[in-house]
Amino acid sequence: MSLRRIGFVGVGRMGDAMAARLLRRGFDVVAYDRDPLRLAGFVAQHGGSAARSLAEAAAGADALITMLPHGGVVREALLGPGGAAGVLAADSIVIDMSSTDPESTKATGAELAQRGIRMVDAPVMGGVVFARNASLDILAGGDPGDIDRCEELLSSLGRRIYRCGPLGSGHTLKAIANYINAATFSAVLEGMTVGRKAGLDTALMAEALTALCAGRQHPLEKKVIPQVLTRSYATGMTLDLIAKDLRIAVGLAAAHRAAAPIAACVASIWDDASEHFGADVDQAEIVRYWEERGNVRL
Repeated sequence: MSLRRIGFVGVGRMGDAMAARLLRRGFDVVAYDRDPLRLAGFVAQHGGSAARSLAEAAAGADALITMLPHGGVVREALLGPGGAAGVLAADSIVIDMSSTDPESTKATGAELAQRGIRMVDAPVMGGVVFARNASLDILAGGDPGDIDRCEELLSSLGRRIYRCGPLGSGHTLKAIANYINAATFSAVLEGMTVGRKAGLDTALMAEALTALCAGRQHPLEKKVIPQVLTRSYATGMTLDLIAKDLRIAVGLAAAHRAAAPIAACVASIWDDASEHFGADVDQAEIVRYWEERGNVRL
C-alpha cells in the first residue's frame, strides 16, 4: 500500500527540512508543531497543510512521522490525551525519526499494535544540510514488511536505509553511533589541547591528524573490519607497544598540566589488557577486554 498522505509532527530545524523535502517529492504533508508561529512559517515557506492539533495531523494519514526531542514527547504525542493514536486508522504506520530510547520505542509500539497501528523506528544520522539535500543515513527498525511499506518515503529523505532489525534496533544503533562520535570528538579535542600545551600548531595538528587518524588509518577501516572481525589479529603492532605510547601521552599531558582524563582512562584499559592477555599479543586482541567482560563476541 502506497503511503501518500503524511502527518508530520515536529517541524523544528530537522523536521522543517525533512517535511519540506517530502513536499517537493510529491507527498501530501499535513504538519503539526506545538509552536504555532513555527508551524505557520513552515507552511508559508514550503506549502502543505497546517494541522491545529495532533488529531488533525493524524486524521486520514497513511503514515505519521514524529521528529521530536525525545521518547517521552513522542509517547505523549501518540498516546497521551488528544494523541494521534486516537484517530490513526488501523494498518496506518507511525515512523519515529527522533532519537528515542529503544525500550520506550518497543513499549509504545506494543500499545500501538493493540490498536492495529504499525510502527517503525527510523532515526537519522546527519544534520540539517543533509536533511535539505536528502543525503541522510536512515537507521530503520521494525517488521520487514512495514519497512518495505516505508521504503519509498524514507528513500525520499536519505541516501541509504540501514535495516537494523526489529522495532527499537534503529534507535539502538543511533545511540551507539552517537556515543562513538562523541567519544571520538572528545578524544580529538583532548589530544589537540595536549599538543597545543606542548607547543604544536593547531592548524598543523588538524591537517596531520586528518591523515594520521582518519581514512585508511581509522580504527574501523584499518583494524576492526580487517583484523577483529576476521580474527586475523595481524596488525603488526603488539598490545604492549600501544600501551607504552599511551603512557607517554598521559605523561606528556601531566608534564604540561593539560587535562587528559580520557587518555588516563584509555591507558589504564590497555595496561590492564596487556597484563591480562599478554604484552606480546597483537593490538587487535584488545577486543577481548570488552568481549570477556560483556560475554559477547563481535
